[in-house]
Amino acid sequence: MSNTVIKVENLGKQYRLGEIGTGTLSHDLNRAWARLRGKEDPFAKIGDTNDRTTKGSSDFVWSLKDINFEVRAGEVLGIIGRNGAGKSTLLKILSKVTAPTTGRINIKGRIASLLEVGTGFHPELTGRENIFLNGAILGMTKIEIRNKFDEIVDFSGVERYIDTPVKRYSSGMYVRLAFAVSAFLEPEILIVDEVLAVGDAEFQKKCLGRMKDVSVNDGRTVLFVSHNIAAVRGLCTNGLLLNQGRVESFADISTVLNDYFSTPNDEVDGGREINKNKKDNYFLKWYLQVGDEQRHYCEPRQELSFCFEFVNKVKLNKAEVGFQIRGNDGEIVYGTNSRDRNGLYFELTPGIHKFVFDVRLPIRDGNYEIDVAIAENDTIVDHWISKTRLELLSKEKDTVLSESVTGILRELSHFSKVKTGSL
Repeated sequence: MSNTVIKVENLGKQYRLGEIGTGTLSHDLNRAWARLRGKEDPFAKIGDTNDRTTKGSSDFVWSLKDINFEVRAGEVLGIIGRNGAGKSTLLKILSKVTAPTTGRINIKGRIASLLEVGTGFHPELTGRENIFLNGAILGMTKIEIRNKFDEIVDFSGVERYIDTPVKRYSSGMYVRLAFAVSAFLEPEILIVDEVLAVGDAEFQKKCLGRMKDVSVNDGRTVLFVSHNIAAVRGLCTNGLLLNQGRVESFADISTVLNDYFSTPNDEVDGGREINKNKKDNYFLKWYLQVGDEQRHYCEPRQELSFCFEFVNKVKLNKAEVGFQIRGNDGEIVYGTNSRDRNGLYFELTPGIHKFVFDVRLPIRDGNYEIDVAIAENDTIVDHWISKTRLELLSKEKDTVLSESVTGILRELSHFSKVKTGSL
């Protein structure tokens, strides 16, 4: 007997932009008449690709198109992709919040969905009352809810306010209680959509541990959508990469993450739009060289090489190159340049060149911006802030490095050196 709990076949979801239904009475009648005759939806064959960056030529858009995958019992599936790729739409269809336009889904088992903060909560009711209300919505009996009540409250960490109306809760308290109800009422399938970003670091760690526990020990299935690549990598066994409403990759999580970081789009390709005919010197891309692999993520304290590829059409004299790493708040956590490493300028003949900085990063796991520049005679000839961001993925999620920015700079200066060469 197959242990497949979710099977998605040729799934598609089409919307008409700015309208409810098809937008006109005649279109609604045509659609109803086709359905009565057992025919395909006449509006399901038209529509633009789900690309949020372009205007498009049609009012119809495919949020999802030709989606096929299977999920087995006890599997943790990470669903990733850029904003607007169709991740939340897919989860809403699986949760039966909305219906698909085409295709079908077979699901075995009870589903608990945590799609938005406080979904299913009534603001005028207390936390205690909402636990029973939300549990009933999820299909649990009052006896089942009572048996798990103390565990739910303890996990949520809001015991002091359990008899307070939830309208007075912060967004973090909302998501704590909502996740606790979903996690402890023992659904066969748990669906979580990015809401953990609202909670604090301590609660996120508890939630990730709980999701791993219910999948490994209880054999339950988890579908997890998040832009936190470190969490996806540490929690999930398999991955599904969506791009413009279609499946880009479906495999083990390491393969899917590699595909995600190599996807050629504006957010992760490491490139930028420039008029090369009007610029004599420009950076092409950056990447990390780890063994034989090129990528944009690493682990803290991992020995690796920062590589920058650069084009110059004219000879550069007295050149120097340097880069900085910035956190989300714009604070520089590391900066170095070629003269700091060897005290010398260099010359570049026309061609494509690669600059390599050997480093070992003691920065905590997170998402960082890469800023690189090259100068000739102390005048910058190209300055590039890459659209691709550096991801530091910690093996141990509970390891929090406490080095100050000064300590980081001191250690990186000790480990860094630069090499230049032509490709």
